[in-house]
Amino acid sequence: MAKRDYYEVLGVAKNAADADLKKAYRQLAMKYHPDRNPNDKDAEDKFKEAAEAYEVLSDGEKRKRYDQFGHQGMGGNGGFSGGGMSMDDIFSHFGDVFGEGSPFEGFFGGAGGRGGRRVNRGTNLRIKVKLTLEEIANGVEKKIKVNKFVACGGCKGSGAQDGGSFSKCTTCNGSGQVHRVTNTFIGQMRTSSTCPMCSGEGQIIANKCKKCTGSGLERAEEVISINIPGGVAEGMQLTVSGKGNAAERGGIPGDLLIVIEEVEHESLTRDGQHLLYDLYVNFADAALGTSVEIPTLDGKAKVKLDPGTQAGKVLRLKGKGLPTINSYGKGDILVNVNVWTPQSLSSEEKKLLEKLRESPNFKPNPGKNDKSFYEKMKEFFHS
Repeated sequence: MAKRDYYEVLGVAKNAADADLKKAYRQLAMKYHPDRNPNDKDAEDKFKEAAEAYEVLSDGEKRKRYDQFGHQGMGGNGGFSGGGMSMDDIFSHFGDVFGEGSPFEGFFGGAGGRGGRRVNRGTNLRIKVKLTLEEIANGVEKKIKVNKFVACGGCKGSGAQDGGSFSKCTTCNGSGQVHRVTNTFIGQMRTSSTCPMCSGEGQIIANKCKKCTGSGLERAEEVISINIPGGVAEGMQLTVSGKGNAAERGGIPGDLLIVIEEVEHESLTRDGQHLLYDLYVNFADAALGTSVEIPTLDGKAKVKLDPGTQAGKVLRLKGKGLPTINSYGKGDILVNVNVWTPQSLSSEEKKLLEKLRESPNFKPNPGKNDKSFYEKMKEFFHS
């Protein structure tokens, strides 16, 4: 089923401020929270859908990319793995919404989610991927070798030497939270904070893994397959969820951020979805007419020059440009005709041109159909 528009999911306008986004997300989280809707798959899906929408729209860069390119601009799954995250994962991911001191703290069971325990999150990785115009035109699958933190092979990411190395934290009694009740003029106020003894994990490692010294992480290389859609542009960032650094002791992995770099083409220049090509022809071909071959991203295209073609004429090859990332349309190749003037002439060539110099047909005589440079530019920018 097609994804719904993120603004529609949260029920906000496209110019909604961050505070409005957060408020809308909180309301939906309250409405569809699984504790209020037990065994309701539809409510759970809507809860996660709201989390996905908020994850994108609350991030300035992702929101800008989504506004410009829609869901396709966010990568293969919208740049978020909300559909595969647990409720605790979502609460941990949005600590500013369900964090300490949140008005939802009592309802959701603490700062870290339903159990109150802290869920670690791995850091994001950012890499640059170079693409040719041919790859950008068609989309491409890239296999990239990434050096990153992965779960320790010795302890399977737990950080403990063996399964019996864990003990419940006695400070928070395994909840990951310590609570305090303060008397105020309006009555008693209950506040919670992350347990300082176990850092919110609810348990203590008595015997740490010798390989990773308790972090649950080690360095390794991983080959990651990335499907890049056609029409991406220089500087665009795509997100592959969950392929960043692993988190300490079995938390949520970070994301892999793919930054697009374009490789310069030997003869075509990109201008948005259009491609520009400078064609140089000699005076005789421009005057008599000829056929020329124009390079495209899928071979050569033959173009006919009419007799009397003027310098500055622009030919358009429809649909031979680049696709837009969020539609089926394609740009064009714009061919700018340049009439080459020889810079050195033999004596025989000079004599021939001297004879032609005074010919009536060689006198400049632009007609109404010969548009000025400014008219041409206006025509192409508004076409």
